[in-house]
Amino acid sequence: MTEHKLKAALQTLGHTRALKDGAVKPQGYTLEFEEVPAIIQAFRRMARGLEFEVSEMAITTYLCARAHGKAFTALPIFLVRGFHHGAILHNTALGIRNPKDLEGKKVGVNRGYTVTTGVWARSVLQHEHGVDLDKITWVLSGDEHVAEFQPPSNVVSIEKGKTLEQLLTAGEIAACIGVQVEHPDVAPLIPDAAEHGLRLLQQNGHYPINHLLVVKDEVLRAHPELPARLFEAFVAAKQPYLEQLRAGSIAAPTKPDRMYQRVLEITGKDPLPYGVEANRPMLEALIGYAVEQHIISGPCAVEELFVPGTAALTG
Repeated sequence: MTEHKLKAALQTLGHTRALKDGAVKPQGYTLEFEEVPAIIQAFRRMARGLEFEVSEMAITTYLCARAHGKAFTALPIFLVRGFHHGAILHNTALGIRNPKDLEGKKVGVNRGYTVTTGVWARSVLQHEHGVDLDKITWVLSGDEHVAEFQPPSNVVSIEKGKTLEQLLTAGEIAACIGVQVEHPDVAPLIPDAAEHGLRLLQQNGHYPINHLLVVKDEVLRAHPELPARLFEAFVAAKQPYLEQLRAGSIAAPTKPDRMYQRVLEITGKDPLPYGVEANRPMLEALIGYAVEQHIISGPCAVEELFVPGTAALTG
């Protein structure tokens, strides 16, 4: 049987390692991985130049890319999850007593307005704390992966030569999403953020999705069997990792490993579920947030995001 080679970008994680080292392969295909210094560079290269045939991608980058007609489509393979309550830091010297006090002020966002952590973090501000996002000026340190995206009028770029970290510590912005700052005047906006996210998981299933997998449309047309083969391979690749999580046998667990372990303990279920139905509530929520935050112009059905026929896949 002829094996088709596909150029791919995928970070090495516990549940993708078997794919990266070749222990698991999609039937009939070889994924030729290009290692990028940071996986976000692959998102940008895919969104702007279609440089990969199979690529990991931030989910809101995908929503934005889809809205602008980019020639790739997602599979319901969700590669990274996370909780974002802890992503918001604020300057404690500015008298911010609660998130609502951010209205009328400037808040930084690391990289672009459409970055996924920013979308989930702003949803926390809006839906848990009643913040009117349109009353905040969002200050960006970079531009968007999808070059065609036009941000709303309350989004501005950082002054040349400055960093968000500098602005936050100087009090020139009240808060910032997605940066790490060690300074006596800087603290998390939401106390006990990590445990708060896990409590929401336990209470109502809140479990944000960060990254998924996309495939070039021309490859999908040429290989209609590929989506199922990829899905099967990704499901197979995560099984050894799930066994390690269940056994508590990961030798040097990373921060994501520890989070997935906690999710497993809380839910008793696979902390990395693939497929549409297991993820429908979070997908519907994210579509709604993307509309509210002016990233896409209107809602769509969850099934429209994925390669036709893959919505029924589970794993």
